[in-house]
Amino acid sequence: MSEASTDETTRPTVAVTGAAGYIGSRVVTRLREVHPDWEVRTFDNFYKDGLRTLDGQPVTYLDVRDRSQLEAALEGTDVVLHLAAVSGVDDCDENADLAYETNVVGTSNVAWFCRKSGAGLVFPYSMAVIGTPESFPITVDAKREPLNWYGRTKLASERDIETFADGAFPAHLYMKSNLYGEHVTEGRHVSKGTVINFFVERALAGEPLTVYEPGTQSRNYVHVKDIAEAYVHSVERLLEQREAGETGTWKYELASDQEMSVRRVAELVRDVATEELGDAPEVTLVENPRSDETLVEEFSVDTSKARSELGWEPTHSVESTVRDLLRGED
Repeated sequence: MSEASTDETTRPTVAVTGAAGYIGSRVVTRLREVHPDWEVRTFDNFYKDGLRTLDGQPVTYLDVRDRSQLEAALEGTDVVLHLAAVSGVDDCDENADLAYETNVVGTSNVAWFCRKSGAGLVFPYSMAVIGTPESFPITVDAKREPLNWYGRTKLASERDIETFADGAFPAHLYMKSNLYGEHVTEGRHVSKGTVINFFVERALAGEPLTVYEPGTQSRNYVHVKDIAEAYVHSVERLLEQREAGETGTWKYELASDQEMSVRRVAELVRDVATEELGDAPEVTLVENPRSDETLVEEFSVDTSKARSELGWEPTHSVESTVRDLLRGED
């Protein structure tokens, strides 16, 4: 990073929306660990409750749908990490209006602020924008054909940011894979009901590991801590790009080399649970309630761009994380 970016009189100011959530809380903690001299502002509307303090500092209420409130909160910000969203296929289907207002209008408001101020932006839009991949390994250039409302809201935001960033500010857009794992913040274990976490919770409860048919559908899995590291790398890079006057969007695939079928994940959790808990939970196939789910049996992702341009490298493995979670370790 340049000397100008780290000078005490011009220390960077980074804002994180959705800071109380699963990813956001880890990003905030990691940013403060790596760059304790930076000002990190944290915002959330506590839609899913979430943490009210991070590292002993309060998280400020903010509704990204309110543009006036948003712009006042972000004033003076150098980089915005925009994680506030209605996430997940089911939540977006059940709350379609809220998902549109938050995911599309809210993101547009953030991007418009960045266009006016020149602040850098990081935005995650997930693999849901692709729908069913047509070729492998998957890259950010894959054809966009989302299968659900969640993916469509993310696609609309991707396009808005591309439009607003051109000639005005630098933005990093993340196509994220399926997350897993947990982290500890404020003495609290922060997790989310993603596939791997769900199986671990059922194993700990002595319940069957239910797999949606056909079970052969493959996914790529990446740890939440690895994702948080990418945000840190992006902020560092965006500060350099702002100083150089670079504008536009840079897109990155955030994934690991661990792709496996949902059934294979369940079997892995079963096998590790047998070793760690002395009990083998049953793996059972159940009817799939989702008609809008990708059912491909391969899900390899090309992460070379994030590695070469951001210096980002995933370091966690599914098996070791499952073992740690079953042991109650972070």
